Amino acid sequence: MNSAYIYTAVILYFILGTIVAVYARKGMGQGMVDFFLANRAVNGVVAALTYSATTYSAFMLVGLAGFTYIGGVGAWGFELIYLSGLVLVAFFGPRFWLVGKKYNYVTPAEMLGDRYQSRGLQVIAAVASIIFLIPYSAVQLIGIGTLMEGMSGGAIPFMTGLVIATIVAVVWAYMGGMRAVAWTDSLQALVMIIVSTLSVLFVVYLGFGGFGGLFGKLETDFPKWLTVPGPGFFNFKAFIGLSLPWFFFCLSNPQVSQRLFIPRSLTHMRTMVMGFLCFGFIYTLISILWGFSARVLIPDLPKGDLATPSLLALDIVPAGIALLVMVGITAAAISTINSIILTLSSMVSQDVVKRLSPGIEESKLLSIGKVFVLLFAIAAFLFATLRLGLIAVLSVASSAGLLVTVPAIIGAFFWKRGTAPAAITSILVGGFIALWFQFGGIKPLGWWPGVWSGIVSTVLFIVVSYLTSPPAEKAEEFISYVNGALKEKNAI
Repeated sequence: MNSAYIYTAVILYFILGTIVAVYARKGMGQGMVDFFLANRAVNGVVAALTYSATTYSAFMLVGLAGFTYIGGVGAWGFELIYLSGLVLVAFFGPRFWLVGKKYNYVTPAEMLGDRYQSRGLQVIAAVASIIFLIPYSAVQLIGIGTLMEGMSGGAIPFMTGLVIATIVAVVWAYMGGMRAVAWTDSLQALVMIIVSTLSVLFVVYLGFGGFGGLFGKLETDFPKWLTVPGPGFFNFKAFIGLSLPWFFFCLSNPQVSQRLFIPRSLTHMRTMVMGFLCFGFIYTLISILWGFSARVLIPDLPKGDLATPSLLALDIVPAGIALLVMVGITAAAISTINSIILTLSSMVSQDVVKRLSPGIEESKLLSIGKVFVLLFAIAAFLFATLRLGLIAVLSVASSAGLLVTVPAIIGAFFWKRGTAPAAITSILVGGFIALWFQFGGIKPLGWWPGVWSGIVSTVLFIVVSYLTSPPAEKAEEFISYVNGALKEKNAI
């Protein structure tokens, strides 16, 4: 495709998004809660769209389609595991919202630090999030760079795509914080779902004459791709290793769990959950069909991440539709990276700087947070230049590391015996295991790093809790308040 068309589409997309961001920042206050949580006043529809756009990133139409290309229908089961994890949002979402409102929490790490009465835990949880989310941020940039390079036949270099994506993400996040990100996410989510639906219909009907034709070709030419473990990638241990961290994604990833603080009310949170469920199911199905179509039409690609850009370059996809798909995937990636850098910046201000300098003014905290919006974007850009591995694998590797925070999160709401030393130990040791195993290629007994990081962090949290003293007064106050408030809301 002509690179001029791609540049024009990206520029128009950036202009439209910037107009939305400028509109969103009107009336925005100057405090931390205003900038990083949109003053906890986001309505249910916008909350659903920003939650969807933040969650479903370049991983889907590039990464998940690539997984389907190399592994077949097992990718469908893998992603449905994540979608089934939505039950955790329905269960924990109201609890996050209630304590966030009562104690004025800005970040999930702040919630953990206060619940376990430990400044050290708050700082460590924030630093762990930064370590594991930088690679996930880079994944989004890699997706955009790969897409633009592939669609243009190399006329747009990979590095140019990275630079464009980084600039757009920084501008929108910096302009208006969570309010601007939520509104631009809403625009991006609508673009994502509409253009991806149109694109898959074009590919299936123009390439195969309909869904029957697509699956007929799969049954004839690639029957293993319709079975589990299929061509071999999705064996049982690989499936569990990939799926386990994904199931807890909504709790372990702070850019997602922080959004549980932003709905205007519990009623708006219910709208958010239902909206995300519908969006997620449709978008997952589209990504799987995209991967299957690429497997049949372009069977000899060197790696799965090339499936989407190569498919878009085929003549059966009209140039206009291909451009819209590119914009949709770019939107998905941008929405995720600007959410991540915004969340990580809030954690630096609220969980690290404020804890180390308790008397610092809120205006200075906000200024520091804005500086780190830029710094984290640069860090993600530098990591992306390494262009490591499959997009989907890098995404799951980040989730495997963040999984170590889940025992402490669950314990905060349901186990009064849980202690700060236990939470700290589980995060530090579990995180080290995740990094060591992932980048060392170590799989004891054949099980993936995410399984071991989950097991180690859970066991350590329980054992160390029994060996140390809990913050009994805070635990009683915290858990009793949540249980009482939930009963009252249900009664209403």
